[in-house]
Amino acid sequence: MVALGQFLEILIGGLMSGVLYSLVALGFVLIFKASGVFNFAQGAMVLLAGLALVRSLDLLVANGFPFWVAIVLGIGFAAVIMAITAWLIERFVIGPLVNQDGLTLFMSTIGVTFVLEGAAQMIFGSDVYPLPLFPTDAWFVFGSLFPGGILINKLDVWGAFIAGTLVVGLAIFFQHTRIGRALRAVADDHLAAQSVGIPISWIWFVVWLVAGLVALVAATVWGTKLGVQFSITFLALKALPVLIIGGLTSIPGAIAGGLIVGAGEKIAEVFLGPSIGGGIEYWFAYVLALAVLLVRPQGLFGERIIERI
Repeated sequence: MVALGQFLEILIGGLMSGVLYSLVALGFVLIFKASGVFNFAQGAMVLLAGLALVRSLDLLVANGFPFWVAIVLGIGFAAVIMAITAWLIERFVIGPLVNQDGLTLFMSTIGVTFVLEGAAQMIFGSDVYPLPLFPTDAWFVFGSLFPGGILINKLDVWGAFIAGTLVVGLAIFFQHTRIGRALRAVADDHLAAQSVGIPISWIWFVVWLVAGLVALVAATVWGTKLGVQFSITFLALKALPVLIIGGLTSIPGAIAGGLIVGAGEKIAEVFLGPSIGGGIEYWFAYVLALAVLLVRPQGLFGERIIERI
């Protein structure tokens, strides 16, 4: 029998982990929402942003810069790298394929994935680099209510705060800015957007830039948690069930999907693990995603697609 305090600790830990998955899923949602392209390269973008940040940070600290100054300059350098990456992708990959079908665009992002992974490790190195930006110790809360209290990781709390701030900022950006409305118009119909004077190349550069900056934010949290290393690229696979559950076109859905996945896999590991074996965390999210697909293919918060036949 699991005590109430232990259950709450598992639940809170799962919810916090789910928010970290959502940070990666947000990049997918941004590009798909604004351009209709499923960006398989988002995990590689997280790797590139993390490597650019941690290597520049190490170099600045080694040359005597104060740590906080080095962080600001390192984040600025990584942001410039992501801006250059966004321009290159739009100029040489997405731009020439404008108005092609979704499968062609998706396959192009797979190619971008391998290019970014190889280039990032060739330029910045392929070792595991620690990135101590956020505290990783834990709080023990509600000690007066539960024996021993409930353990909450400070890094997870930081991740939840950052994700919440991103969601609010992105919602304002898409709903209340001229560029955000242009992004949604391009997503609805590329040709119609071009016909009314919306510059497709500029809009797609902006959306890839924003996705790159979101990847940088995700890299700061995941780099602190795991170290910046090649395995970060596999976060893209972990984000897929989050996207399916939340919906490919919903920014709040990315957060909700992450919470459902994070809490579900932690609870399943504790309650079902002893009965059917360990390792549930690695596949349980995909079972949840399959269940959602059977009931609501567009995801819990996704837009219902109605087509004339």
